[in-house]
Amino acid sequence: MNISPGHQKWPDHNVKESHVPERMRVEVDGNVVAESEDVIRVDEDQHPVRYYFPRSDVHMDQLERTSTTTQCPFKGTAHYFNVNVDGGGLQDAVWTYEDPFDEHKALKDRIAFDSEKFPDIHIKAA
Repeated sequence: MNISPGHQKWPDHNVKESHVPERMRVEVDGNVVAESEDVIRVDEDQHPVRYYFPRSDVHMDQLERTSTTTQCPFKGTAHYFNVNVDGGGLQDAVWTYEDPFDEHKALKDRIAFDSEKFPDIHIKAA
């Protein structure tokens, strides 16, 4: 078992996952980077809403893996990617949980885009 230490230490902290009932799209500078009908919305206390797209619905050829990782005590280790569109790059603008804690297995290998830090990333209903 791979239990989240965060949920054990802070049981009142909410990380709520829900499937989005509509098709969602991610655009960067007018280019579609992801589009899917299988998106998970994550509402987490003290964090902006995040949308997680399955890798199969992301143009992975527009992403470049970096060596950056961060540790979330609730979800696990995040691995980052740069977004490369039209010769421009957004550094560490995308992340994925390849081996999330058991409580968040639904996020495994899904891609999230940091539209808060990078205003060139637009996430919207398609």
